[in-house]
Amino acid sequence: MKVACVQLDIVFGEPKENFLKVEEKIREAASLGANTVVLPEMWNTGYDLTRLEEIADVNGEETKKLLSQLSKELNIHIVGGSVSIKKGDKFYNTMYVTNALGEVVGEYDKAHLIKLMDEHLYLEAGSEKNVFTLDGVKMGGIICYDLRFPEWTRAHSLNGAKVMFVPAQWPAKRIDHWKILLQARAIENQSFIIAVNRVGSDPHNEFGGNSMVISPWGEIIWNGANEECIEILDLNLEEIEEIRARIPVFSDRREELYR
Repeated sequence: MKVACVQLDIVFGEPKENFLKVEEKIREAASLGANTVVLPEMWNTGYDLTRLEEIADVNGEETKKLLSQLSKELNIHIVGGSVSIKKGDKFYNTMYVTNALGEVVGEYDKAHLIKLMDEHLYLEAGSEKNVFTLDGVKMGGIICYDLRFPEWTRAHSLNGAKVMFVPAQWPAKRIDHWKILLQARAIENQSFIIAVNRVGSDPHNEFGGNSMVISPWGEIIWNGANEECIEILDLNLEEIEEIRARIPVFSDRREELYR
């Protein structure tokens, strides 16, 4: 799996600018040889939550169209980070995943809303897991604050996910938590973690970058700085089963004790 982590800044409340930038970055990542491209959280609008009625993507149609077209044209999978969307009269923080045929194979509404960034005041929480298949491998995706809930990542792993994607807009002042939690999720689930955070700032937050790719053994394969970049990493997914065989955490679970 040759994955591109696209760590970028986001223009606050300006979807048109952000769509143009994301298309450019996806094309650049594909030209560098990636077969899977990963974007950060809420890249279409940033956290301009008070204007969602004006700027959110209605039913995610514009996002799905762009990701599907680029996936098919460039023959790549895209883990589309997440975008703000409007469904009916409600708003969601939603991840779309498209495969190299241009098919939408994953759709997920963020389950845990963070009060520190007022998500609960403007967004609706999702309640469905996000497990999808790319190149015959089951994978999963959670969004930013979801990372603080180990039960949620484990639920995806128990449903077969061997690679977990974590798009985020994680603030710089809590970036140490980001790093430790990502490494913990990789170790306890014996999965690859591919986490892409944004950089830059908005009127209320400074974001921390430090996107990371972590092996199922918990080794940090890549840790980005706090600047825009595209990093290409070649991951050997066979490592997952080797490590799970070495320490059989999943077969040693005692689920009756955890209720």
